[in-house]
Amino acid sequence: MKVLIVGAGIVGMTLAYEWQKRNPDDEIVIIDKEPHEAFHASGKNSGILHAGFYYNTDSLKAKLTADGNRLMKRFCNEKNININETGKLVVAKNEEEVKTLKELERRSQANNAGAYLITEEEAKKIDPNAKTYKYALYSPNTASVNPREVCSILRKDLENKGVKFVFNMHFEKYKESYDFLINAAGLYADKIAHKFGSGLDYEVIPFKGLYLKYLGDDKIKTQIYPVPNIKNPFLGVHFTLMADNTIKIGPTAIPAFWRENYTGFERFNFKEMIEILGIEAKMFFKHKWFRDLAFYEMRYYLPKNLINEAKKLVYKLNGDFKPYPPGIRAQLVDKRDFSLVMDFLVEHKKNQIHILNAVSPAFTASFAFAGYVLDECVGE
Repeated sequence: MKVLIVGAGIVGMTLAYEWQKRNPDDEIVIIDKEPHEAFHASGKNSGILHAGFYYNTDSLKAKLTADGNRLMKRFCNEKNININETGKLVVAKNEEEVKTLKELERRSQANNAGAYLITEEEAKKIDPNAKTYKYALYSPNTASVNPREVCSILRKDLENKGVKFVFNMHFEKYKESYDFLINAAGLYADKIAHKFGSGLDYEVIPFKGLYLKYLGDDKIKTQIYPVPNIKNPFLGVHFTLMADNTIKIGPTAIPAFWRENYTGFERFNFKEMIEILGIEAKMFFKHKWFRDLAFYEMRYYLPKNLINEAKKLVYKLNGDFKPYPPGIRAQLVDKRDFSLVMDFLVEHKKNQIHILNAVSPAFTASFAFAGYVLDECVGE
């Protein structure tokens, strides 16, 4: 059987990895419109390996993240990829946020994520610079890796097993025959799915994640995150301690105007802009939470606002910052009510799988997610 996978990001490549393991005699081809693997979200994310405590216990994210964390660490250890075992502190600002910490601890226990509540004094022992109110949630299983290194080594591993990569190749221009299609095209997964009559109730809209790199001497020892609004899929401005111990703050969740709207008019697409602005306008007028989110996040175009938000999480932050390359989150919207799709979403039919929503923590969950998808959509 010849299997065509569209998208050379972490999801497409782990699906190839799992398919090849189950069907070593099949021919697998991965195509991507970009010049190399992990060009978009997979290579531009922070490389955080999440533990899995954020998610509703009945969600795919809850079922797959803890196992994905373990499988990703196993792959990295096998391939001698550095894992920065940082852990994570989720810190509170007031009594109301402490209530959310307790809900996150409950989810952690249900999801086998390993995070637990600690006191303010215990948090100071883990990271003296982390500021919290009475309690914090500590996640020892959270870590960071270099996502480009992971994806580069995974690509080489796949090539050594006979998987073929074709870059600078748009799906519409690929003319060779295939027996099975896996659509893992990220920002454009919905567009490809629509060509086959799948995912017609859904559309991807992009959210821009801006970051700043910290250059000062006031360091952190662990990932430091705020208590999130668990009603939306964004985790708030936080401190990221990367695989090489670089510190950055961010990201924002600013609604972008076209799918690859990283900076300025880079990769400008007028048709996409009109489509996306139309969806965002409907969300803006229909949902107060989206209006609030849009106004709140737009403040972060001014770096001082991003810095001031980050300062709420630590005692000392006196150094300089410089811009860090932004990322784009491919967030699926349900057009029936213009709500954000919070969980992973896959649609399949005969000889086709469409990965419609694979947002964070898809990098962490990718190996477990690949196994789940093939179990559900193909079988043993």
